[in-house]
Amino acid sequence: MFKLNIKAGEKKIVYKPLTIVYKYLLDDGKLQTGLKNLERIFNLKFSELDKKNFLFEKFDRLRISNPKSKPDELVIKKIKIDDKFNTEVFREDIASFLSDLLKENPKNLHVSIPSFRYFKEYFKDEEYFYQTFIEGIYYGNYSFNKYKTEKKNIRELNILFYADDTKMLKTAVSKAARIMKGVELSRNLQNEPANNLTPQKLAQQLKELADYGIKVKVFNENDIKKMKMGGLTAVGQGSSNKPRFIVLEYRPALKKNKKTKKVALVGKGITFDSGGISIKPSSGMGEMKGDMSGAAVVAGILLASASSKINVHLYGIIPAAENMLSGDSFRPGDIIKTASGKTIEVDDTDAEGRVILADALDYASKLKVHEIIDLATLTGAVVVALGESVAGLFTNDDRLADDLYQSGMKTFDRVWRLPIWYDYNELNKSDVADVKNYGGRWAGAISAAKFLENFVDKNIPWAHLDIAGPALKNPSISYGKKYMTGFGVRLLVEYLSNKTD
Repeated sequence: MFKLNIKAGEKKIVYKPLTIVYKYLLDDGKLQTGLKNLERIFNLKFSELDKKNFLFEKFDRLRISNPKSKPDELVIKKIKIDDKFNTEVFREDIASFLSDLLKENPKNLHVSIPSFRYFKEYFKDEEYFYQTFIEGIYYGNYSFNKYKTEKKNIRELNILFYADDTKMLKTAVSKAARIMKGVELSRNLQNEPANNLTPQKLAQQLKELADYGIKVKVFNENDIKKMKMGGLTAVGQGSSNKPRFIVLEYRPALKKNKKTKKVALVGKGITFDSGGISIKPSSGMGEMKGDMSGAAVVAGILLASASSKINVHLYGIIPAAENMLSGDSFRPGDIIKTASGKTIEVDDTDAEGRVILADALDYASKLKVHEIIDLATLTGAVVVALGESVAGLFTNDDRLADDLYQSGMKTFDRVWRLPIWYDYNELNKSDVADVKNYGGRWAGAISAAKFLENFVDKNIPWAHLDIAGPALKNPSISYGKKYMTGFGVRLLVEYLSNKTD
């Protein structure tokens, strides 16, 4: 990865040695004219093959060396506004290009952002349009190589962006830096192997958030038992790495007599999921190091919010446990009493995430917050329903649903609402306890959400985000092919930024 220096470029452009210029051309029927203009501006000549390739429908990027003049290289990206175009196009494109650039040794990259007037239909504001390009740089530069013995020297890359509105661009650069700091934290936590991110080690890492003005309180296994959190205790008891309950708090600095909304964010923190007694197949089990993605995203949101000084009082609530097999593991048929006093019949120990969230949601409800939003890699069923790129959204609050949906469409951390009608209560019905932890094969994501609903104060607006698809590796996007994605940080930071006093 590069050490990035990202700035808004000045009007007078100076091309230093080892510079690449990245330009966009709109595919609007005038590509040939655009190529001629670039030949004149950069004092170079495209070959006939270059021109034919670039005009070919399936060819979208052209890279030309420029030995006779500056810059050293020119890269041209063709952009077509059609039914495939969306707000992810530029973020994904620049991430893909920078990822390829990691194999090279440039010193400077100049990126010319195209005029906003062509894209008003897709982006609600110009500043956020600029921000997507900068976010793409951070995504493309990400790697997780701390365990490789052969370390490569970190090279410095100066990146200058150019846009119609330089003042707006500077704001976008600083905003993106703060938000992507939270995304990076989430991804680093997600990609950590489970042997180095036990519940205790997760808590230890999150204590470092105190440097950003975030309060961190950690409860150990004895505290958890005293708090009568039977769900978290039961799931964590099969592992030698005992559970932790972590509470983060960010309180914005307010002027006298000012009030702010209180929001609790709850993140599932299963640091490794073997399935327990209901053991998972071995194929792909290694990816279950990412079953704490909800917790990682909550931590990232708190960091990004504190760095951005968002005017919302936030709690980040993380129940952390390993779901492992041993003589102490909880079993199918067990009945667990949770902190709320409600009992759970265990039907499947691989449906453990909802069991630890039961205690966490009850804890959040007792904080008397204005809203509760939980994030969890909860079900494979939601991936079957919606695919790998979209999170399932479950809530009975229409305003909350609409606001989260709109934030998702803006950031491209997209969510899609699924029903949680009363009829579905029957799926989790137990003959021996208040509720059963597994609702069967049909409507699996919905029955999981309905289970969680039992543990939330009905007077508090609540949304559940099942991020099992977009949080984990996703081969369809360049920055998700190798590493987990940090999905949800940008979504919730955007949502929280729109909260008013």
